[in-house]
Amino acid sequence: MIDVSGTLVLITGANGGLGRHVTNTFLEAGATVAGASRSIRNEDFPHARFRAFPAELSSSSAAQALVAAVTARLGRIDALVHLVGGFAGGSSIAETDDVVLEEMLGVNLRPAFYMAKAVLPGMREAGAGRIVMIGTRAALEPQAGTAAYAASKAALLALVRSIALEYKPYGITANAIVPGTIDTPANRAAMPRADFSTWVDPGRIAEVALWLVSDAAAAVTGAWIPVYGRNA
Repeated sequence: MIDVSGTLVLITGANGGLGRHVTNTFLEAGATVAGASRSIRNEDFPHARFRAFPAELSSSSAAQALVAAVTARLGRIDALVHLVGGFAGGSSIAETDDVVLEEMLGVNLRPAFYMAKAVLPGMREAGAGRIVMIGTRAALEPQAGTAAYAASKAALLALVRSIALEYKPYGITANAIVPGTIDTPANRAAMPRADFSTWVDPGRIAEVALWLVSDAAAAVTGAWIPVYGRNA
C-alpha cells in the first residue's frame, strides 16, 4: 500500500458511490481527509483522521468558503481529489433540452473549475500540490445521445491540462482519471440488465487516485489516465 501519511486531502463527493472507496483508500494510506458533500457527517467515516465539511459547490464563493473552512480547521490542503459529477442523456442534440446542457455543465464542469480556482493559490504559496479529477471515457469516445454529458466532461479534461501547464512551475500537478462505466449502486440501478463484470471496480479508481497524490507520481502532470476495466 502506498503511504501518504501526513498528507491533507480534500475529497469532494466523498460519500458518493465512488467517493466512499476513495475516502477509505486515502484513510487507510495514512492521509488526513477533509470530506465534502452536500450531506455528509463525521459519522459517515468513523476515523480519527476524517473531518466532514457539508458544502454545495454551485458557485465560486461556495468553493472558496469550503477551502477557507478546511484550511482554518486543518491548516492546509495538500491535494484536491474532485469526484463531483453526474450524468443525463438519451436524446439527440436537437432534442436535448437546454436545461440538460446547463445541468451537465453545472455538475461536471463548473464545480471543478471553482474548486481548482479555490485551492490553487494556497498550493502555489506552498510550492506543492496535487489535483486529481474524474473524467469519463465518453469525453474521449462520445456515444450517440450523450452530447451534453460528453461535452461537459471533455471540458473538464481541458481544464485539467490547463492547470497542469499553468502551475507546473510551482510544483503543482493536475491529472484526470478517465474511467469507463463505474460499478456503483446507482449505475446498477440505472442499467440492471448490463454485464456488471465488465464495469470498473471503484476500488481500482481509488488506487489510481492515491498513486497520483503520492510522491511516486510527482513527475506526472496533465495526464488523462484511462481505467476501462474489461472493456478496454
